[in-house]
Amino acid sequence: MNIWITVLIIVLAENLTMVTEFLLLGFSSLGDVQLVLFAVFLFLYFVILSGNITIVSVIRLDKSLHTPMYFFLGILSTSETCYTFVILPKMLINLFSVARTISFYCCAIQMFFFLGFAITNCLLLGVMGYDRYAAICHPLHYPILMSWQVCGKLGALCGIGGFLASLTVVYLVFSLPFCSANKVNHYFCDISPVIRLACTNTDAHEFVIFICGVLVLVVPFLFICVSYICILRTILKIPSAEGRQKAFSTCASHLTVVIIHYGCASYIYLRPTANYVSNKDRLVTVTYTIVTPLLNPMVYSLRNKDVQVAIRKVLGKKGSLKLFD
Repeated sequence: MNIWITVLIIVLAENLTMVTEFLLLGFSSLGDVQLVLFAVFLFLYFVILSGNITIVSVIRLDKSLHTPMYFFLGILSTSETCYTFVILPKMLINLFSVARTISFYCCAIQMFFFLGFAITNCLLLGVMGYDRYAAICHPLHYPILMSWQVCGKLGALCGIGGFLASLTVVYLVFSLPFCSANKVNHYFCDISPVIRLACTNTDAHEFVIFICGVLVLVVPFLFICVSYICILRTILKIPSAEGRQKAFSTCASHLTVVIIHYGCASYIYLRPTANYVSNKDRLVTVTYTIVTPLLNPMVYSLRNKDVQVAIRKVLGKKGSLKLFD
């Protein structure tokens, strides 16, 4: 983590900008409603933390969940916990604070880690789609296709790829000159609200950022679509209705998270900055910064029988240990 921050500071040191801090407008226009939002977001933040920590803990403690699918789910839950930690604490502080400022470097660091974890999640969802394809379409070769060595390499590639892509985007944004405008019309340092403050033509930088968006959003999504077309063809060949239902149930949770995550992220990042509409886009951003991390543990625990059984087993063990104390 320190290595990434050091690299980022070295990259940003080249920018001789006049702006030293940004003002995050966030939800300041809503007045007293901010107190209600504070209570709601604080509650959701605790639910996100407890849900994702529960998922990670159960996967670690229950040996029946030591499979590639739950290995990637554990990484996804960890990444989403970090992802919300980058955004929500600062947002909650700003809902109560009059001075909603963030320094130039802190803004860049926030964007770097937010995008890093967000892109890692996109890549992980693509890998999880491949895992389901290998398990359902090639069950006999599954232990070889998704060996622990392969899983480890895929997980590492998702993380490294996510943060390298993030570093590229952050460099493109913060290498631009910022002269006097410093009011970010958002509750965190996101690409569109920040890049609009630059006092130069940003078309070339925005085009490269758009290409990065296509690579990390469209390519994995198309890969998932192709995987699920193959999965659907295989499922339809299963003779028993029970077998078809069981095969599809292992994919339903993943598909739900994919549709919401990719849908919201594509709407925000795969269009020109000029089309940014603050109020509408903030609502969509709330969906993928708060609702998606909240949805992940809920979907995988409520719709997944294996996780439900594992949670009961872990809670049962803790209960029995207390009786013997």
